[in-house]
Amino acid sequence: MSVILSGRVILSLAVVMAATIPSSARAADEFYKGKTIQISVGFAAGGGYDVYARLIARHMGKYIPGNPTFIVQNMPGAGSRVAANWLYNVAPKDGTALASVVQGTPVDQVMKERGVRFDAAKFAWIGNPIVDNLVTLSSRKSGLATLDDVKTKGGLVCGSTGAGPTVTMPKILGGILPANIRIVTGYPGVPAINLALERDEVNCLGGTGWSSMKATMSQMMAKGELYVLTQWGTAKNPEISKFAGRDVPLATEVARNDVDREAAAFISSTTALSRPLLAPPGVPADRVDILRRAFDATMKDAEFLADAKRAKADILPISGEKMQQIVDSVIHASPAAQKRAKELIE
Repeated sequence: MSVILSGRVILSLAVVMAATIPSSARAADEFYKGKTIQISVGFAAGGGYDVYARLIARHMGKYIPGNPTFIVQNMPGAGSRVAANWLYNVAPKDGTALASVVQGTPVDQVMKERGVRFDAAKFAWIGNPIVDNLVTLSSRKSGLATLDDVKTKGGLVCGSTGAGPTVTMPKILGGILPANIRIVTGYPGVPAINLALERDEVNCLGGTGWSSMKATMSQMMAKGELYVLTQWGTAKNPEISKFAGRDVPLATEVARNDVDREAAAFISSTTALSRPLLAPPGVPADRVDILRRAFDATMKDAEFLADAKRAKADILPISGEKMQQIVDSVIHASPAAQKRAKELIE
């Protein structure tokens, strides 16, 4: 026997079902209507962090209830520490403020770097569009094509933003080789260092993402103006060695003893964070979940992927939940690894 529900009964059932949805969930769904979400990028326009942030900003809003508008603001300074401190201490804690900061942010905290005013584990990590090995590279003009050249000839001068991989990784490398590697700080972002490489002001970029290198230095790569000295990550990226025309070692392989290897592995552990998107502490959990699910959906969006392809930006995402675990593991790394890394950096 079939049962036909009247329109009135259906309406009544709908009302009852709606009433069972937690009010907090409904409020979260309604919150973003008419709102604007700001992504503050800790580096100057044109670099890898900026490219990925703007890609996400063009597409993520469609997956958030209420379809908020996204805007991107560049907030360079101290290797993105200015943006990280702003997000942690000043930004609204309602889910309308996000940031993209240097992947080494947790390491900077552990190393007690100057100017750190945040607890990286308390940020809400939303997602990362690209799990990406970093590279240390030199210019062809330097004549330093390999790490053996750096050890025997010397003369590596790395441009740096003053924080993050552009200073941390060349210092670590100089300690574990060993070699005398000079670092010149004061550049507002990697694009400025790229320009300095072209002008021969410096002959090295101590740490930059492989995907960022491809996206922002493609002309220099095509002209054969760059050498890749080493890569930083938990496993080799064969594409890097293919470009170099030789095996490009991991920094952990360069280390001469177990203590140095552990320190290099500690520094390399944040490669999975690469181009992170994060929210300040204190954002309601339901809104953090909305942002994370929207990020995950964006990474599968056909228009987003086509846009990324045009920008020559590789997409190999990792979820916010996994990033949160990585950050926690860095914060609680072994005292021995932290101690040796600090010795090398200082």
